Amino acid sequence: MGCRYQPECGGCCFRDKTEAVYRALKAEKVRHILETALKQKDYIWHEPVFLADGQRRRITMAFLNHDGKIELGFNENRSAKIIDCQYCPAVTAGINAALPGLRSFLEKFCASEALKAGSKTGGGKKGKVKKYISRVCGGDVSLLQADNGLDVVLEYDNELTLDQRMEIFEYVNGEDNIIRFSHRRKNEKEAEPVIEKTKPIIKIGGCDVFVAPGTFLQASKAGEEALTALVVGYLGDTRGKIADLFCGIGTFSYPLAVMPENKIVAADESESLLKGFQHSVNRQMLHNIEIVQRNLFKYPFSGQELKGFTAVVFDPPRAGAAAQVKELASLEESDKPKKIIAISCNPHSFVNDANVLIEGGYCLREVTMVDQFVYSNHSELAALFTK
Repeated sequence: MGCRYQPECGGCCFRDKTEAVYRALKAEKVRHILETALKQKDYIWHEPVFLADGQRRRITMAFLNHDGKIELGFNENRSAKIIDCQYCPAVTAGINAALPGLRSFLEKFCASEALKAGSKTGGGKKGKVKKYISRVCGGDVSLLQADNGLDVVLEYDNELTLDQRMEIFEYVNGEDNIIRFSHRRKNEKEAEPVIEKTKPIIKIGGCDVFVAPGTFLQASKAGEEALTALVVGYLGDTRGKIADLFCGIGTFSYPLAVMPENKIVAADESESLLKGFQHSVNRQMLHNIEIVQRNLFKYPFSGQELKGFTAVVFDPPRAGAAAQVKELASLEESDKPKKIIAISCNPHSFVNDANVLIEGGYCLREVTMVDQFVYSNHSELAALFTK
């Protein structure tokens, strides 16, 4: 599908190509990175999994207030300038349908005057309180298409006034498809729900999973299902104690826990994310998932802690999992997990992690590319390593 905002918009840099040309270029680019830098060449490269357009279920758009006129969109290619977008062909129909209403809300929200109390002047309890007028200049807004509706997070670097909260209530109550609206200041990690009609839910491995405001998810439901199928397929008939590192909301823990012979140890850093994960696990009465809060960049699972694991799954951010793979590679042969399944959103950091595992005695068996970010530069990889 074409897009009138391309090539100014920095998101879909290959949208000017035909689908066939684009897919060939994307696969060749990833293969070239692997073939050039991997220390092991004899692995199986599976046919890439290409997804259809229009399936992105989460986006973040910037907005600016120019004298009452709202710019809402994505950054220009290699620039901080906002390309004002009325729609995006990469995202779900539900998100596109919500954009006109969101734009109207932001116009009202940014036009409202917020009176802020200042310091007292004069002595005693009757001292006057100075006030000043603060207008909303801009911020970011994130939208997630959950299975039961839209989840919206407004990032605006100020406290919400009562009038602003009333604007939000009026907006959300007038939009049937929006089920939660939250606010977050720039320097705060957690978002505060302002109005929640019901908790956003996504279905993973047959489980209803609650989603905290601003939670990181796989970019599309189809992409999530493709990666989950690869992890389960790579695991095969291997059973036992399995580590799910950089687990997020439990994307891979849930389908692995469906097999009762497995004991899952899931680890990630975010307290709010893991709180929601634990709530969902309790609700589903899954007794074979243990959740651990851990900064795996600073405090990876040590060699001693890794003893007894049959398999390890890891899905780190773009920087990769250097500290953790170093611990895995340093294990004695008898203590090494039989299988390591790596998920990566960055082929370059994947190569670095893979080479450490290869030098540590692991064999790279299979690699599959999943084109979750359609028409963009970004690619996901799933790979299987064995002893």
